[in-house]
Amino acid sequence: MRILKDLGKAFFVGILVFIVLGLIQYVNGYEFQSGSELLTFFLYNQLYSVVLYMLNANYFGFLLKQFPNQVFKAKNLTKGLFGGIIVTLIGLFFIRVFTEVLIEGSDFSTFIASEKIQYYYISFIISIVVTIIFYSVYYYRNKQESKVTEQKIIAGTASAKFDALKNQLDPHFLFNSLNVLVSLIEENPQAATRFTTSLSKVYRYVLEQKNKELVTLEEELKFAELYMSLLTVRFEDSIIYTPPATLKDSQAKVVPLSLQLLLENAVKHNQVTPSRKLHITITEENGNLIITNNSQPKQVLKESTGVGLRNIRDRYALLTSQPVLIRENRKEFSVTIPVLTQNIKFMNTQETFISEKKYTLAKTKVEKLKAFYVHLTIYLLFVPVFIYLNYISNAGFPWALFPIVGWGFGVMGHAAETFNYNPFFGKDWEERKIRELMDKED
Repeated sequence: MRILKDLGKAFFVGILVFIVLGLIQYVNGYEFQSGSELLTFFLYNQLYSVVLYMLNANYFGFLLKQFPNQVFKAKNLTKGLFGGIIVTLIGLFFIRVFTEVLIEGSDFSTFIASEKIQYYYISFIISIVVTIIFYSVYYYRNKQESKVTEQKIIAGTASAKFDALKNQLDPHFLFNSLNVLVSLIEENPQAATRFTTSLSKVYRYVLEQKNKELVTLEEELKFAELYMSLLTVRFEDSIIYTPPATLKDSQAKVVPLSLQLLLENAVKHNQVTPSRKLHITITEENGNLIITNNSQPKQVLKESTGVGLRNIRDRYALLTSQPVLIRENRKEFSVTIPVLTQNIKFMNTQETFISEKKYTLAKTKVEKLKAFYVHLTIYLLFVPVFIYLNYISNAGFPWALFPIVGWGFGVMGHAAETFNYNPFFGKDWEERKIRELMDKED
């Protein structure tokens, strides 16, 4: 489906190029002698346009895979442009081999001997202009998609945080813990004291981590062990908990309170008695944390809604493309959550949020400036090239004005975006308008 869409776009671009070249030839006084000649010119034009467009489209797809979300950084953009030029030249050579040898019937050795660089000038210039337009369209689309993704993450994170706080340490857990505490106060005051201390630590951890998107694996496992100590007091020796013996990277990240929710789910949905012990095991494997328990479901009338597991999936989906996997059979139930090893910084307080936001904005501004200056430099380098090619082509018409002026408008648009200047409203008009509306709302 994507290939068909690209072919359609390539054919459309070819029609535009055909119209522009036809106008240039008409202005220069050239007239097609017959409809057959016009059709041949159109077919050759489409051959060049479709092949070169498809080559550059696939090359750009390769860049997206090599530099995900970083294609338009100055260094990668420069690589992409020069790589696109090389791909274009190779494509032009093979097109000429096809047209001259296979269609016109020339001998290949004769073709190579008579080949001249002048034959590539016009096609190369058109290809460069089309490639720049191609990159500009993808740049705009990438920017819009980034904005949408950013807003989706902001909205999704807020929603996931709400659901997480709603589902973590629910009233059932608090009620059960207080019941255990009441019974321990009468039977074993010392155990009741230890239980109260552990319970306070559990809630302290919840309050500390509620504004964090990620915590270290070491922290989360320590909390899981503390949480299991409460369950052990409650169920005595009916729960057998086995944490991982060693960690490959203790500073790797996981979603906070995810282990607590999975442990609570295991207890909530399974029978836990001295005769039917619940075995819970946590292991680390291939960059994932696997939480497994033996399956001995309670006989309940109401089925589980799955809100807790969906909550964990949603929170991980906002942070990584690695999925949360759930496997279930008659003997056991397991949940696999990703362990994130990237160095991701998140904001925990309002002050940190503001400083991080300023740093992010400043970094984005620098990247925009670098990209603009690279764009401007390439444009200035190509202007004399266009003029020189126009001069040696003896066309009698300043066709170089088309790519120079067209590309120039693109540079002006890039400058307006980079320096936040609108020619109709002046500098920083958007920021001033937002501030004005906010003051009005206040």
